[in-house]
Amino acid sequence: METSSTENAPWLTAEEQRLWRAHLEVSRLLMYQLERDLQPFGLATNDYTILVELSEAPKRQMRMTDLATATLQSKSRLSHQITRMETAGLVTREGCPGDRRGLYAVLTDQGWETLRQVAPHHVRNVRDHFIDRLEPEQIASMYEALAPIAERLRTLRGRG
Repeated sequence: METSSTENAPWLTAEEQRLWRAHLEVSRLLMYQLERDLQPFGLATNDYTILVELSEAPKRQMRMTDLATATLQSKSRLSHQITRMETAGLVTREGCPGDRRGLYAVLTDQGWETLRQVAPHHVRNVRDHFIDRLEPEQIASMYEALAPIAERLRTLRGRG
């Protein structure tokens, strides 16, 4: 009988397990808290992420397919998200010249103003819940440790 690859998978050491679980807990708790911090503004984390992506894009617009990739959402889920944000007046959809099926998500003036109002609070919360909990050398070390992992995951995402 052939041995499955899962039976041969190397188990995490106690130290690796401790790191992995701490990472999961911090990720979940941090995103939960940042989501709660956005609620008084009527935004969810995905809304804020979309507003930021659009604000940094040329002409404050992105093709829906590119926005889905940038925000790690399926095209279907992003479409529903954009519909909700259109209803709130934060974004609009516009056709792509030369591509009848393509659509742009476009940041409205109201969406821009909302981002300008919310961003200082969000940055303050990121600082309070995360950045200010670390010493400068820890920030540098964490970046050095996480950057290659992020690069590897971006590469894998590109294949899928």
